[in-house]
Amino acid sequence: MTGSPSGRSPAERPEGTEPPVPGSGAVPDPDPARSAGGAGEGAESSVSGSGSPGSVPRPDPARPADRTGPSLRLSPKVLLTDPIRMLPSLFLPLAGVLFLGGFSPGSFVWAALGVVGSVAFSAVRWVTFTYRIAGDRLELTRSLISRSVRTIPLERIRGVDVSAPPLHRLLGIAVLRIDTGAGGDDKQEGELDGVTVEEGERLKAVLLWHARARMARRAQARETASASGPGELTAADAAEPAAPAVVRHEVGDATPERVFFVLPRKWLVYGPLSGSYLLTPFALVAGAVGLAFQWGGELKIDRRVVMGAGEWLWEHPPLLTAALVLLLLAMPVVGVVMYAVFNWDFTLRASEGYLIAGRGLVTRRSVSLERRRVRGFEFVEGPAERWAGFGRAWAIVTGLGDSETRGQLLPVAPRETVLDVVGEAIGPITTGLRSHPPAARRRRLFRAIFPWLVVAACATTAALLWSGLWWALAVPALILALLGVPLGLDRYRSLGHTYDGSRLSVRSGSLRRSQAVVEKRAVVGWTLSQTWFQRRAGLLTVTAGVGAGTGGYAALDVGEAEGPAFAAEVTPTWLAPFLVSEDLGRGNPLPAESSPLGSAAPGEPSTRDRSTSPGEPGNG
Repeated sequence: MTGSPSGRSPAERPEGTEPPVPGSGAVPDPDPARSAGGAGEGAESSVSGSGSPGSVPRPDPARPADRTGPSLRLSPKVLLTDPIRMLPSLFLPLAGVLFLGGFSPGSFVWAALGVVGSVAFSAVRWVTFTYRIAGDRLELTRSLISRSVRTIPLERIRGVDVSAPPLHRLLGIAVLRIDTGAGGDDKQEGELDGVTVEEGERLKAVLLWHARARMARRAQARETASASGPGELTAADAAEPAAPAVVRHEVGDATPERVFFVLPRKWLVYGPLSGSYLLTPFALVAGAVGLAFQWGGELKIDRRVVMGAGEWLWEHPPLLTAALVLLLLAMPVVGVVMYAVFNWDFTLRASEGYLIAGRGLVTRRSVSLERRRVRGFEFVEGPAERWAGFGRAWAIVTGLGDSETRGQLLPVAPRETVLDVVGEAIGPITTGLRSHPPAARRRRLFRAIFPWLVVAACATTAALLWSGLWWALAVPALILALLGVPLGLDRYRSLGHTYDGSRLSVRSGSLRRSQAVVEKRAVVGWTLSQTWFQRRAGLLTVTAGVGAGTGGYAALDVGEAEGPAFAAEVTPTWLAPFLVSEDLGRGNPLPAESSPLGSAAPGEPSTRDRSTSPGEPGNG
């Protein structure tokens, strides 16, 4: 879809306004303080139920309230949610009071006082906490005996997530979390737990708009500076700052929203293809057993009773077999249920320069990823997913905390659909991966087979010398060693790396095969490492340091010559101080300009593990 964000063509733009900055979908406002203050008031903006913000008129600079918004509080409904959320931590103390008091009237009075105290504590927290948008920053203030103010610059906001747990949805409130790329948890970055749904959507629109508008202002300033050039600024211009241009910007005045993907309901049956969902029944049983052992004393459950039940079940093989069969039959059913709970109505769309992923049945969550900070994606397949032709995708984003959860672009879906959607939203997947040397295959086989052979040999020796019970360990270990042959071969087939001139790609893994596609501009350094076994095999691992995602993506077991060549192909100048030409050992050092990879000075010692980045070419 194309067209002017405001609905006017460029010829119809009002006189005195500037055109939108390309890619921002908005015109920067000359006064960020006015914009921030007006947005913080909440009186001049409206948000629909879908989260699409309404227009905000330009504030009047003569009004002081336009520069700093009023202090706002959370919804009073948090007085209900906070005590309920505190119940798990209060359960054991209250239960202890009742048990020690013999369930007498006095014990119930003390327990009731504890509940009243939690409500009073929640009321104090609600009264003493405020937030506001003050100029170009968001302020979170808590004041009781001392005053604490947390300031979040609007320009540092990377994303805003709005989630609604079950109780919050019932009461019509939500949790708003602000991501600033600080690397801490959500509460360290900024959290408003208990705003109304309408206020949450309004704040989300306002905060994201301010971040986008500030970037547009910076781009416009750079364009103006480059267009004017040095020397064109007169002394009069320098002495008297120019009046700001009259520009217009409205919250929500951007490119039209675009929906990339909506999860069909019939695809919920694909949930069992994900191993994490498939193993949920066993995880629930293990959790129940662990809970019984951990809290059995407080709940007056004797551990001997639990152990006795397990021994009784072990002594009755038919019942044990039936329990295992029930768990196996429950695996696909529970897999579908868990997939639906986490990915109900999964939607991926683009709006206002952000990728927005919304999902969830019990807890509805909306995650915003700033598109200009997306540096690539990671395509992941498990064994069952590969067999059925399915996969998942995560975005590689700079400054994103909890990327494993917040960076998910698509849940389990057909491979063609995932690649089409990711190709449309970010870019196509890289094909034509380069194969790795045969020595890498031997290492994959060795790592998949040898550990289980050691276990099988030790268990067999113990079975022959001491007790036949060790055969229960020796036989499974031997089976796993045999299964290691196809596993190792598949791991080798999964290895690959390539560079297409603008993006590099690495792939590895079998039980979790992952292919990362990363833009060249995201690479901030390289690490070339060798273990003792790799040195004997003539292999090494090349890791591209990336300021996004997991922080680094490795090409495993590449050849000693191919590894540095791959890094030098992506960033030719970075590796020059670390590379030595082939003729150096024969006394014929080549100058750097005569070798495509550059050369090191004669006599430079070689190293087996060196890292380089553009800012530190000489650091090992």
